[in-house]
Amino acid sequence: MTDRRSNTLTLGMIALFVYFLLPLFWLVVASTKTTGDLFSSFGLWFSQDFSLLTNIRETLTYDGSVYARWMANTVFYSVVSAGGAAFLCALGGYGFAKYRFRANGVLFGLVLGSVMVPTTALAIPTYLLFSKVGLVNTPWAIILPSLVSPFGLYLMRIYAADAIPDGIIEAARIDGASEFRIFFQVALRMLAPGLVTVLLFTLVATWNNYFLPLIMLNNPDLYPVTVGLAAWSSQSVGGSGSTGALLSSVVTGSLLSVIPLIAAFLLLQRYWQSGLSTGSVKG
Repeated sequence: MTDRRSNTLTLGMIALFVYFLLPLFWLVVASTKTTGDLFSSFGLWFSQDFSLLTNIRETLTYDGSVYARWMANTVFYSVVSAGGAAFLCALGGYGFAKYRFRANGVLFGLVLGSVMVPTTALAIPTYLLFSKVGLVNTPWAIILPSLVSPFGLYLMRIYAADAIPDGIIEAARIDGASEFRIFFQVALRMLAPGLVTVLLFTLVATWNNYFLPLIMLNNPDLYPVTVGLAAWSSQSVGGSGSTGALLSSVVTGSLLSVIPLIAAFLLLQRYWQSGLSTGSVKG
């Protein structure tokens, strides 16, 4: 009975593995094809004409290398937003977990309620608000809304409650450390795994964000890669010649945009595997 259950779980995991990797595999295969081969050859295998390097060169050089500018914009928006959101969530989560103040529960309840609000529902009100203060069509229109992460704040509050022993905080206060010094020199190191988790969640959310930049930006030089590739895709539909050939650049650009996220996960995953509080407590 146990073996049968184990085999069922293994088959289920293999099915999920294939389900999640199949689109990425198709993207890799499609990036090696010309626009004509995308429609004439089998979609899940390579064609005889291996055009990956040609597609990458055309993607990076098309329209004055605008794709590189979009990628730079995406990296800037995502890194600044993820870093700022992770820091603010760490401050807020630490405050909710380790300080007792009036309306603590009510305010945290509002945070939990805001998690349920879809971000797309806030896009239009955010646009109207930003248009009043002149921030539309600026990088701040993407960065400032991304700094607010109710889920990240909730996650850091739960993590800080268990990761930071109250005894360490009390010992630091007895030694004369200020509250900010305790946070920056003691608590922040213990919060590192949770901080990296929020960082990656926000990084991915901002990197893949499409609707907010679409309504906030009308200058192509400020586009992130999601909006830029969507613009190329709309140009390629029904086009011919160089415009029709944009379809292969859209596919290749999508593949190139995924690589930095994969690299970020591989570089930062070690922070998830073990907490840093053990070493801090022993020290």
